Amino acid sequence: MAKDDLSDLTGTLTFQSDKGAGRSKWIAGLLALILVGWMGSGYIIPSAPAETATDEAETAGAVAVAVMPSQAQDVQLVLRAEGQSEPDRASGIQAEATGQVISVAVERGALVTAGQEVGRIDPETLQAQVRQAETQQAQAARDLDNALSLQQRGVATEDRVSQARAASAAADAALTAARQQLDNTIVRAPFAGRLNDLTLDEGEYVDAGDVVAEVLDNDPLTVVIQVPQQALSRIEQGQIAQVQFITGEVREGTVKFIGANADVQTRTFRVEVTVDNPDSVMPAGLSAQVAIPTGQARGHFISPAILSLGTDGALGIKTVEADNTVSFSPVSIVRAQTDGVWVTGLPEAADIITVGQGFVSAGDLVDPRPAEDAQTADVSQ
Repeated sequence: MAKDDLSDLTGTLTFQSDKGAGRSKWIAGLLALILVGWMGSGYIIPSAPAETATDEAETAGAVAVAVMPSQAQDVQLVLRAEGQSEPDRASGIQAEATGQVISVAVERGALVTAGQEVGRIDPETLQAQVRQAETQQAQAARDLDNALSLQQRGVATEDRVSQARAASAAADAALTAARQQLDNTIVRAPFAGRLNDLTLDEGEYVDAGDVVAEVLDNDPLTVVIQVPQQALSRIEQGQIAQVQFITGEVREGTVKFIGANADVQTRTFRVEVTVDNPDSVMPAGLSAQVAIPTGQARGHFISPAILSLGTDGALGIKTVEADNTVSFSPVSIVRAQTDGVWVTGLPEAADIITVGQGFVSAGDLVDPRPAEDAQTADVSQ
């Protein structure tokens, strides 16, 4: 009987009237709503693609750099070198006779022609020697005629005729020498040019061999430059060059000589550029800058500040590839200007890092941003 009473009590046990029963239902319902809302959020608010999320994560750790797009252009290659003008010819004029100067025909600095008289030495003594040689030559000629006449009559021997003939030849030679010495009393210019120096004065005494004047041939004028050995293959005889003298005057010249032996100290080669100089207006000894066009190349125009050094010490430029990684390209400077340099070694089109290249290395991931100071190259400069 006790068991029956217990089963009856269990069947009648309920929680309907418990104050906490209603609160549990509300909490369970709220949790269910939250779960359903979270599961449906993927349809209402799509999640970011996996790739975008990955890119953002990677970009967050990349170094920001400024990038300038650059396109290769044709650039005129020019070899520039400093030099100095020299006369085409220079020669000192020596006195060829001894005596007193009796006249000076030109002034220092004057233009002279080849063979023009510069001065004259007293010829009196030499004139007497010429007269004496003429007399001796005439006597020797008569003696030879007599010896031949006697030989024809059978009176003179062959030896006598030979002696007379030798004496006549010696007299002729002495006369020629005397006349040459007389002609040497006139000091003449050896070639056309400008009389750069003159030490002849009337009344002074000079000895044979004394240098009494200097003449320079400055037409054409020769500008000498030293070309480094790595650029020698770009120079050829006949190339046109632009020569700017320190005076500001600009002339066109022609490469006339290329040295075949390098200077032992500098390992450079002597190159001569000739410039037409009518009337020797341009003096020798002027400093000059020579520019020789040596062909064309495809290059990029950049600021020297963009250049970097590679791990091996090579000069180069850092660029950004399509996958935003840094690439280092060795370059060569082919032309320098006041506002930048032209370089070769880059692709036809390249995104050059202009700011921040010192903080990244080849292979690094970067965040490229447009350079605000990108400039367009001017090929005509």
